[in-house]
Amino acid sequence: MAIELSTPDAGRLGDVVRALRDWQSDAAPIQLHPGDLGWYWQFGADAMAAGVRTWRRDGQLLAIGFLDSPDVVRMTVAPSAWREEGLAHQVVADMSEPRRGVLPAGKASIEAPDGTRVQELLSEVGWSAGEPWTPLRRDLTGPVDQPGLRVEVVGPGQESEFTAVHRSAWGRPRFTDELWRAMTAGLPYTDARCLLARDGQGVPVAGVTVWSAGPGKPGLLEPMGVHADHRGRGCGRMICVAAAAELKKLGSSSALVCTPSSRDAAVATYESAGFRRLPERLDRTRGA
Repeated sequence: MAIELSTPDAGRLGDVVRALRDWQSDAAPIQLHPGDLGWYWQFGADAMAAGVRTWRRDGQLLAIGFLDSPDVVRMTVAPSAWREEGLAHQVVADMSEPRRGVLPAGKASIEAPDGTRVQELLSEVGWSAGEPWTPLRRDLTGPVDQPGLRVEVVGPGQESEFTAVHRSAWGRPRFTDELWRAMTAGLPYTDARCLLARDGQGVPVAGVTVWSAGPGKPGLLEPMGVHADHRGRGCGRMICVAAAAELKKLGSSSALVCTPSSRDAAVATYESAGFRRLPERLDRTRGA
């Protein structure tokens, strides 16, 4: 049977999210996670669907790609097709040819899991090594310490302080209360929580969103940030510990995070919170 590339409509996103949940495994390298789609859902289901590409054979999902930006696609492969040669050639051809409607001509990047035939083939056909990323994992089978800060789950009507922390942490004014409400109405947020940490005076100092993929599956931190006025006080470490504890409550087997390797301070923060650094991974790039 032929492998079909398509862009799903919003009504089929449930199939995509369910597949991504099913494909998560502690035995596999870090890969595209339901939380990656969940964070983007702030722009609405139609925008989310427009950024998704699927590869199917006879209706069965074999690979999923997500356009994190117009020239960056993050993708993963079904465990049963991890090393499938025919699928890899089809996916790489579709992402390399602009007329297929995945990536534009010129500069582009692809993030694919290490160990997949897709990742190997990209290198073989001339996609060069790109930005290095550091994945980190914290095992959740054992106990998780108390974070040392007052941490609360953000609910409807409480979003303003959370979004303010995020805007300060990342220097990006676009994350509004309205976008938070859209994100939390999305399908992946069924298994997610936003956490807000306060200092001893009750001032919001840090925030994180955690995404479960279901019991026994690895969960994801995406994103975490400390208010600019409260950096250097251990707030990042404590909110990461709180994130791990919340994912454990949700039944996650481990907590995952991935950050650019150039962000030394971020890597150090996660390690201080009990996350173990995994082998560095590289995007594949084309063009200047």
